[in-house]
Amino acid sequence: MSELVTGEAVALELRPAKLPSRALAVLLDLIVAMVVYIALSIALVATTSSLDDAAQVALSIATFLLVLVGGPVAVETLSHGRSLGKLAFGLRVVRDDGGPIRFRHALVRGAIGVVEILMTFGVVACIASLVSARGRRLGDVFAGTLVVRERVPAARTGLVPPPPPHLAGQFASLDLSAVPDPLWLAVRQYLTRMQQLDPRVSWDMAQRLAADVAARTGAPVPQGVHPAALLAAVVHERQARDARQAFGGAPQAAAGGAPSGFTPASAQPGPVSPAWPPPQPQAQAPLPHTQPQPPSARPADGSGSGPGSGAGAGSTGFAPPA
Repeated sequence: MSELVTGEAVALELRPAKLPSRALAVLLDLIVAMVVYIALSIALVATTSSLDDAAQVALSIATFLLVLVGGPVAVETLSHGRSLGKLAFGLRVVRDDGGPIRFRHALVRGAIGVVEILMTFGVVACIASLVSARGRRLGDVFAGTLVVRERVPAARTGLVPPPPPHLAGQFASLDLSAVPDPLWLAVRQYLTRMQQLDPRVSWDMAQRLAADVAARTGAPVPQGVHPAALLAAVVHERQARDARQAFGGAPQAAAGGAPSGFTPASAQPGPVSPAWPPPQPQAQAPLPHTQPQPPSARPADGSGSGPGSGAGAGSTGFAPPA
């Protein structure tokens, strides 16, 4: 991936096209151009048979330049860097600053392409592309352009696991305005990758992130709650608030409660219990994670409630990092 800086000092991450895809795109363009050139040549021979040899040679040269030079220049100018071959392979020619090319860029690329592609059968262009760090041929260097990939495979993004049912909606009164965006990003990245981390590293990261969130919100971490489950519940609460705000909900109260007219499906009539710390369920078995322990404190047989324990994952829907 190449980082380009625009004139407005905006960094753009673009993927320069590789030599095989560029070669196939050029080959497709040349095949189409040669078919058009042969058809025009046959038509000219049939219509200009009465002319002398010098006139026929001049028309042949003009046809060659018009089809094999003027054609690609006109196509790249009108399509903003997407010829037929580049369109087929998902490529585009852009300026060094990431903007669309203009006529002068296409003209320089086309003129130099006659020498490095047509006259040398692409040998010079291949060598220049292999030597260049961003795969540019001589025409790109002199024109100040770059061939990039447009169709980039979408990165696989993990989903944030939902919080345990007994924590969902229990942080409605928590003030999340002081939590900065970088911390939210770190929490989301941890939650999507916690199953891939080493148990001890995952435990340490969960405790540190939970402590940071608690310091920003001014509320202590509840006892008996797994730090990863706490992070998932807080992220779920923020997503719920953003959804209510984005889909036309009324402004929320300063305490962060639900907007007027918005009644959760799980809301039951009765006295409202404080949201922090979360109320303990009555007449139920104790929670699986009554007292989180670091991995070093787990018994040798693998039982216990440390970060690697999977107890309660099936009943709550939230699996702490294993």
